[in-house]
Amino acid sequence: MLTVALPKGRIAEDTLNIFEKVFKKPFNFDDRKLILSTDKFKFLLVRSQDVPAYVLHQAADIGVVGLDVLEEQGANLTRLLDLGIGKCRICIGMPKDKELDFSLPEIKVATKMENITRKYFSSKAVGVRVIKLYGSIELAPLVGLADAIVDLVESGDTMKQNGLKIVETIAHSSAHLVCNKNSFISKKEEMLELYASIKEAITSL
Repeated sequence: MLTVALPKGRIAEDTLNIFEKVFKKPFNFDDRKLILSTDKFKFLLVRSQDVPAYVLHQAADIGVVGLDVLEEQGANLTRLLDLGIGKCRICIGMPKDKELDFSLPEIKVATKMENITRKYFSSKAVGVRVIKLYGSIELAPLVGLADAIVDLVESGDTMKQNGLKIVETIAHSSAHLVCNKNSFISKKEEMLELYASIKEAITSL
């Protein structure tokens, strides 16, 4: 049996649509249930940020998670397939009247993506002071808490509505199918069969 970790949140609906197409039946997690079992599969509904942990520690063999989460956590997982859903960008945003100046000795950045932010500014040889926030990140540069933010952007409307502009795109993100390295060895046949079915399903979307 393969255990699959499916994400809640932003990419949940598109992910379930893919799996419904593969299995040709609805995926309904009744009431508040977090586990859905079939003959050959067990599906777990977990927070997107927790998918890598479930797969890494083999509580799930395979999972769906955004590339932004993978890069931030740096989990040692095998990336099987870009599903092409949940597309967004990781961007630096600043107040409309400000510019990003890499010559400054240090830039204060508010974000929930600490590792991605540090890695990016390190690649530019710029000092960065990261301020970890969990929500309302756009507020930080408006009240002087930070010079800039690093956040996920889909349309850019949220930044615009809060008087910010995108000054740099760090990376592009989309949902990926990932698996545990040991599971891939021990359950290779089942995993490759599921991989092929998902690949066919997203090709015909």
